[in-house]
Amino acid sequence: MGLNLNVTIDSTSGFCFGVVYAIQMAEDYLDEYGQLYCLGDIVHNDEEVARLQKRGLEIIEHDQFNLLHDTRVLIRAHGEAPETYQTAMKNNIELVDASCPVVLKLQHRVKEAFDDKEAPIYIFGKHGHAEVKGLVGQTLGEAKVFMDYSEIENDELPAKISLFSQTTKDTRKLYDIKNKLEAKGVEVDFNDTICRQVSNRDRDLQKFVLDFEKIVFVSGKKSSNGMVLYNVCKEHNPNTFLISATNELDLNWFSQGDKVGICGATSTPQWLMEEVKLKLESY
Repeated sequence: MGLNLNVTIDSTSGFCFGVVYAIQMAEDYLDEYGQLYCLGDIVHNDEEVARLQKRGLEIIEHDQFNLLHDTRVLIRAHGEAPETYQTAMKNNIELVDASCPVVLKLQHRVKEAFDDKEAPIYIFGKHGHAEVKGLVGQTLGEAKVFMDYSEIENDELPAKISLFSQTTKDTRKLYDIKNKLEAKGVEVDFNDTICRQVSNRDRDLQKFVLDFEKIVFVSGKKSSNGMVLYNVCKEHNPNTFLISATNELDLNWFSQGDKVGICGATSTPQWLMEEVKLKLESY
């Protein structure tokens, strides 16, 4: 006899508008030309990347990009540093710029703060993340990036800093960092630059997960936002399981008649959550 699982997909999960915009642009160009380069993974979800690669999207890294001439390249939602635009002009590369408007606004704010030279720039973000690299690029590489307060608490900190955040970080953690810095006597020019689509999901998921015995959180392993939201789910419902594809589901996680909620990151495609739902309903 089957498990008869009662499965619901969270209506607020899935692509944020920045990712929707980037993928729509890629699909439009692929429809027209059949091939398009993309600088880095278009989204931090291997399943969605594979789907677009089948349609003709070619993922390249910066070393390959620097050798290209007379072609077109997509800039994904995470944005890029100024050098990328300079290389494109030099090498006659048409940039299909799908940078998220929220990220572009943040880049502008970081550059303004850097140009003002009032205080060193500190960025709460993931080392090596595409968005963070674009932000550091606005400061000629001078910004200090840290993933956790523990990375900077023993540093000799300046009297004043300008604090920014990668758009997909945990809001509570950002405010906690601000409070700890101020408690240490550092003057903080504070910029809450977390995307509200991300922070609102944090709040929505806290409520959603309470309605279910089990939660399946679907996210690419490279997604910073995915890890933040997965931890939110896990905190409010300990029976939360993280998967990136249907083959990672385990029948032993579930009991007869369980109510199961499916949710995901801002980089998780709707079609993948639907696939997970079908697989669960087949048990």
